[in-house]
Amino acid sequence: MPEPAPPTERRNPRTTGIDTLEPEAVLRLLLDEDARAVEAARAAIGPLARAVEETHLRLTRGGDVHYFGAGASGRLAVLDATEITPTFGVARDLFTAHFAGGPGALTDPSVDREDAAELGAADAAGAGLGQNSVAVGITASGTTPYVAGALRAARAAGALTVLITCAPGAPLRESADLLVVADTGAEALTGSTRLKAGTATKVLLNAFSTALMIRAGRTYSNLMAGLVATNAKLETRAVNLLVEATGEDAEVCQAALAEAGGRIPEALVRLLTGCPPDQARAALAAHPGVRAAVAALGGHAG
Repeated sequence: MPEPAPPTERRNPRTTGIDTLEPEAVLRLLLDEDARAVEAARAAIGPLARAVEETHLRLTRGGDVHYFGAGASGRLAVLDATEITPTFGVARDLFTAHFAGGPGALTDPSVDREDAAELGAADAAGAGLGQNSVAVGITASGTTPYVAGALRAARAAGALTVLITCAPGAPLRESADLLVVADTGAEALTGSTRLKAGTATKVLLNAFSTALMIRAGRTYSNLMAGLVATNAKLETRAVNLLVEATGEDAEVCQAALAEAGGRIPEALVRLLTGCPPDQARAALAAHPGVRAAVAALGGHAG
């Protein structure tokens, strides 16, 4: 008997007539299904929170995070990992995304190697994973061989393994220490996991990495205190952030940012406490996170 198809491969009874509808009705159906995907992701908050806490513990010990994926799931993982550094100002190797087939496969699906379990194992083995590493496998169907090989090798190296999937009965759940499931069900177009499963996967990855960075003190309030200003737009955003956080005028904030060498946390601690630059720098080194550094200096964070 053949294995039953995962939920993402089944036909959706709500959309069987989608090809007979006008564009507005088609769009309404597609977005209704996406709304279901977000709710499915919300239902996974408990397991996702545990993944955040377990990952945070490892990062405080010098660990790192590695995503493994193929197809749409893998591309979303690459997007998430790539944006961590400019958003939160962390080292580029804190989050690494491994895609089946390498960079070329990102834009050319014909060289995607999602069926190559041995390639997943080799990518994981070559990543230098250890006990403080976290390997996150991302596969909508929960069956991708590349991810299977990566998780097995990661577990053998002593890393924490996490599986993010849209299939409650995912065969790969046995390879994961932590299982995060967004049960999105059948797609609007049968098997097209770039749709609803892709939406849920992006929501989960965004939530995971953002919550992790908040936990690590990489934000201040709901402001991106770790932002790296690499262009004019981001430089303006950095100054506006300091204005919002401190109530000082733009000129004062711009001067503080310049004196801090463009480092927002340092400028923020200075503006909130009135301390000199070297003291702000030392406080941040000893107490990661703006709130903790301000409290250590006897100041008040709003």
